[in-house]
Amino acid sequence: MTLDRFERERAGGWQALEAALGRAGGRPERLGAAGVLELGALYRGAAADLALARRLFPGDPLTGRLEGLVVRARAVVYADVGRRRAPVDFLTNGYWRLVVERRLALAVAVALFVGGAVFAFVWGVVDPDAAAGLVPGSFIDGANPPRGSRGLTTAQSASFSSEIFTNNIQVTFQAFAAGLLFAVGGGVLLLYNGLILGAVLGVAAANGNLDQVARLVVAHGVLELSCIVVAGAAGLRLGWALVAPGPLRRLDALAAQARPAMAIVLGTAPWLVVAGVVEGYVSPAGWGGAGPYVVGVGLGVLYWSLVLWRGHSRRRDLAYK
Repeated sequence: MTLDRFERERAGGWQALEAALGRAGGRPERLGAAGVLELGALYRGAAADLALARRLFPGDPLTGRLEGLVVRARAVVYADVGRRRAPVDFLTNGYWRLVVERRLALAVAVALFVGGAVFAFVWGVVDPDAAAGLVPGSFIDGANPPRGSRGLTTAQSASFSSEIFTNNIQVTFQAFAAGLLFAVGGGVLLLYNGLILGAVLGVAAANGNLDQVARLVVAHGVLELSCIVVAGAAGLRLGWALVAPGPLRRLDALAAQARPAMAIVLGTAPWLVVAGVVEGYVSPAGWGGAGPYVVGVGLGVLYWSLVLWRGHSRRRDLAYK
């Protein structure tokens, strides 16, 4: 099919859709029952035409104009549903679906962070003096207490836990933002912070201080690290749109990924608040036994269970796509 034939045969439906959108003015109920049904049919037809145009004429301006029409029509067709259900749908379904849909980027983020952590942990155990060079100064007393000390005092423990929490919050948002550097910046940041975490734990293990450090970190750390890799994956996907935009211009590809990426960051924020509550009340409480591990692992299992359960739900949240 040629471009001229495609436009000649389909332009009537697009013009009818434009006219219906003009009459609706953002409120489809103005069209009446019959008009709403017609609007839906015209929208579905235009969406099908857009799919065909993307395949046959990916670089033509006509495809771009048709894409703009479909985006406008979708906002009107789903306007009432979006206003009424968007917050609930997003929290219960949309956020988790967005995380799952970025599974490749998520796997890369996990591999970079966990791979760096495992490498640095082994290095810290084998050569703690060298690995300690990776550990920020604010963490060093936790990983390697001063000679002659018997570990961290209560005040030092609270300070160390707070430093870890603050660092992880910063890294969560930095990993997302750094992804804009053509995905390379986000990848480097994930790897580097994995190295820091592994070095802290490795040096602590070499100095016989691993259990105390782990108790201060694990209760809120498992959830925080989950947030880091999820936000980092969103940043990687955003940056990859600049590297491989496909048939779209780079700015258009970036714009298409920006909304779901920001939705992921917003959906991750409440979980960081949960981690902050745990850091404030559980981590400094000095729980003995398996208490901190149960809380930390439990929160991690809850988060990833929701990813698997709600992320594969059949319901679709269109407002954040």
